[in-house]
Amino acid sequence: MLIRNRRLRTSEAVRSLVRETAITPNDFIVPLFVVEGKNVKEEISSMPNYFRYSLDLLEKEVKELWSLGLKSVLLFVKVPDDLKDNKGTEALNKDGLMQRAVKTVKNAVPEMVVMTDVALDPYSSYGHDGIVENGRILNDPTKEVLAKMSLSHVQAGAEFVAPSDMMDGRIKTIRELLEKEGFDTAGIMSYSAKYASAFYGPFRDALDSAPGFGDKKTYQMDPANRDEAIKETLLDIEEGADIVMIKPGLCYLDIVRDIRNTVNVPVAVYQVSGEYAMIKAASEKGWLDHDAVVLEQLTAIKRAGAQMIASYFAKDAVKLL
Repeated sequence: MLIRNRRLRTSEAVRSLVRETAITPNDFIVPLFVVEGKNVKEEISSMPNYFRYSLDLLEKEVKELWSLGLKSVLLFVKVPDDLKDNKGTEALNKDGLMQRAVKTVKNAVPEMVVMTDVALDPYSSYGHDGIVENGRILNDPTKEVLAKMSLSHVQAGAEFVAPSDMMDGRIKTIRELLEKEGFDTAGIMSYSAKYASAFYGPFRDALDSAPGFGDKKTYQMDPANRDEAIKETLLDIEEGADIVMIKPGLCYLDIVRDIRNTVNVPVAVYQVSGEYAMIKAASEKGWLDHDAVVLEQLTAIKRAGAQMIASYFAKDAVKLL
């Protein structure tokens, strides 16, 4: 035999020389959950070893992340029930928890890239991503609130806003308002292909943001659809998105590759809470090698075409690397 492919697999040193996909700390966005209070570090029951932080402990966590080489965080807030309403009024509070969280991170580590979740579900008394009227999720009134919400986050110091709501036209509305107010350097990382997935359960536990009625299938995408993801993504880019995201990760790697082959902007993937919880549960049972599976899944996501990965495993992964 003249051709023996195994020659390039004979040792780890050889394998590393020809490896096509490599993971580095630069690939990660770290999701962080924030709550009111002081000295609060609450483990999320359905996400073992992942926590909600009060602002004082958020500061410490961000400094540790930076010391590990992690350079970007994506902030989510758990809003007290008494501040929730149908219009997400608290989302526009310049002294709200999200706005204070942004300032906390920037004061702790000025170089850290801060991204913020933009959606109404944490603030909604209905747990939906938009304003509700007669059982319907209203698109156009919602996107106006999302734009004001985005402006508030950028005014607090965020470099990127990350609309996760899937309302039609919201990227254009956000971009136009940011430009009008002089924030032309502010970035938008759009959840362009966000599917109505069954993998979001633990996240909704983390923020107490499960829908109070029905589901989110009238605005999040049908998991059966592939071409629609490209259409959604191209529209977001046309409207001013700087980064596009596919969510969830592992079950949608075909979508990741399709979009990466189609667009010329950075592609992000969200490895979601259900993916995290499954690995944790199986490894606790002794059924899987936790560390090996984590790295294999992250490698698969990057190999599929992701240039950045929002992952609850980010901190663990960089330590393994």
